[in-house]
Amino acid sequence: MKSTKPEELTPQRIAGIYRPGRRVCLELWPESPPDAVLATRPSEWTMFRHGRVKEAPSILDRIATAIKLLLLFSLGGLMLLGLADSPSVANLLAGLRPESPLVGLIAGHWQNDSGAVCPDGLQEVEINLAIARKVADLLRKQGYRAEVLPEYSPKLNGYRAAALLSIHCDSCIELSGFKIARMTHSSKPELEDQLVNILYASYAEATGLKPHLNTITEAMREYHALRRIAPETPGAIIECGFMGGDRYLLTEEQDRVAVGIVNGLVAFLRQQAQVP
Repeated sequence: MKSTKPEELTPQRIAGIYRPGRRVCLELWPESPPDAVLATRPSEWTMFRHGRVKEAPSILDRIATAIKLLLLFSLGGLMLLGLADSPSVANLLAGLRPESPLVGLIAGHWQNDSGAVCPDGLQEVEINLAIARKVADLLRKQGYRAEVLPEYSPKLNGYRAAALLSIHCDSCIELSGFKIARMTHSSKPELEDQLVNILYASYAEATGLKPHLNTITEAMREYHALRRIAPETPGAIIECGFMGGDRYLLTEEQDRVAVGIVNGLVAFLRQQAQVP
């Protein structure tokens, strides 16, 4: 018999008990036999041979939905009265919005050591932290959540986020260029390659620097944090430039550096948001 797509049918709705205190809504297709049996765990609509099932909202779920709707109507009234700009109302609105993607930013060497040091005392960690904080601020302004993490933060163990980027600078020698890498034995190589490639394009465009690919080290490809984060978290490490040849950019034009990173991260996040 030719199969018919479920959405083309007008099913019969039957309510029944799935487990104590919960109800399910069972939809049977017109051709279902009278003794159709369902054996599944309905957290969402679950298709089976003769129909589909969904666990119905509990009373508490319905109450929570009603309260949210009431708050939204009340806030609409406050906006009409011009009172929606107060801090308390802004905080309430933020709590009602869906949670935005989180981006983790490691400020390389922060709370651990100085990193590379120039003869005049300029320390890599100072640059890394300043850039990481600028990136976090720009991401928040675009509606994303962002947090700056120390080099060996305990939070990195199993860290879950939409993306993680460790921000570093290269040694204080008279070379110029930047480089980005992901872990060699990645559990999600295609996804992390997308992140790396997007960052390469956005960073080069914003800063004018060229990739310095022949100095990507094994330490970058086996960076400790990329081995500690959750397998589903895409991660990468960036060396923003050389503290010798790119010193002016790294110290006096950090906004350009931050924009290059943010543009890449946002492009990656938007791309992932479109993936079914």
